[in-house]
Amino acid sequence: MDRALIPEGVKRCPFPVFALWLLFLFALMGWGVWAGAMVLWKGLNLTGLNNYFGFGLYITVDLGVIALGAGAFFSGFLFYGLSRFFPALKEIKKIINLAVVVGFVCYTGALLVLLLEIGQPLRGWFGYWHPNVHSMLTEVIFCITCYAIVLTIEYVPIILENRKLDAIRPLHVFGHSLHEIMALFALTGTFLSFFHQGSLGGVAGVLFARPFCYRTGFFIWPWTFFLFVISAIASGPAFTALICRAIEKFARRPLVDRSVYELIGKIEGSILAIYIMLKIADTLYWAMVTAPEMGFKLTDFYRQPYGMWLLFAELVVCGVIPAAILLSPRCRASNTLLFGAFFLDCTGVVINRFVMTVQALAVPVMPFDKWEVYVPTVYEWAPSIGMLAYGALIISLSYRYLPLFPRERELNPL
Repeated sequence: MDRALIPEGVKRCPFPVFALWLLFLFALMGWGVWAGAMVLWKGLNLTGLNNYFGFGLYITVDLGVIALGAGAFFSGFLFYGLSRFFPALKEIKKIINLAVVVGFVCYTGALLVLLLEIGQPLRGWFGYWHPNVHSMLTEVIFCITCYAIVLTIEYVPIILENRKLDAIRPLHVFGHSLHEIMALFALTGTFLSFFHQGSLGGVAGVLFARPFCYRTGFFIWPWTFFLFVISAIASGPAFTALICRAIEKFARRPLVDRSVYELIGKIEGSILAIYIMLKIADTLYWAMVTAPEMGFKLTDFYRQPYGMWLLFAELVVCGVIPAAILLSPRCRASNTLLFGAFFLDCTGVVINRFVMTVQALAVPVMPFDKWEVYVPTVYEWAPSIGMLAYGALIISLSYRYLPLFPRERELNPL
């Protein structure tokens, strides 16, 4: 039965091996569900959150995976929106299905973890029915929800390409019809994702009571609005490429042409270089103008364990270095350097989301406040790891039973 579900003309590992892998993932997910259920039952006092840290690991993971899931909307924009003007971008088609799946697991996984962060999930619908029209978070709530729906719609025709489902004529016609209008959904997703990525940064930038985050800006938008958008674009496709490479390593066979990785490296290198220049300029202006005007000096914001090493890691190790590697054709020719740069790129955006939440809350802003340190508990780690296992499960099932990679049969003839 399992063999009949696998796409024709490709090889997959024996089902017992795959079943063991699924058992491992279900165990991690079960651990996460248990911890999440305990949090919902006994409350957020089980976590490391307190009166100082209203945001913690949950939000860091949410913001990180949402940024890394941007590969879906940006890849869709490149392929459906720009490839007609730049034919070289048609190479993105070879990895676009995987980008959709990665985006789907990132956004749905983030929404699942977010249920724990809001404290009272039974009131989660308040944000939709009683929106605060003056809050950027309202726009975030609606855009993330709508984009998760768009990603689900984009995922459906990929599921319907399963050989058994495709043999059912009504499903075949329905899936083909969705493919015909997929450009519409991809470009709608680009619009939605652009604004919620920006508003996540905008939420931090308008917090004038948190000098570590606060930024001036353009009209109503602080600079962090634009920096969050660019950083997501600069890391999302890199994350998709890393996932693709990981699948290739596990499957021990090529799935896309090397030219796809080269193209992603070239695009990501250019965007990352632009982002890191803007980020350095923003940091310098904040450290030399904005913060001093509010009575702070740079060293006030960096104390152990959130020392200056975090700033160096974000801007130099995970910014300047991967940008330089990706901009160099010689470096991109090396798999070690190329995928190492992708990894540093993705790590950099996660560090950025961490410091804009956890480190921002650690900094004292009142004379009677003290420097605080946040330590997540197992009830935060378990759901976060469980969410990653959920993502691995969806990607594993999709790779085994769906034709994710159009070039797989050509690259691996039986």
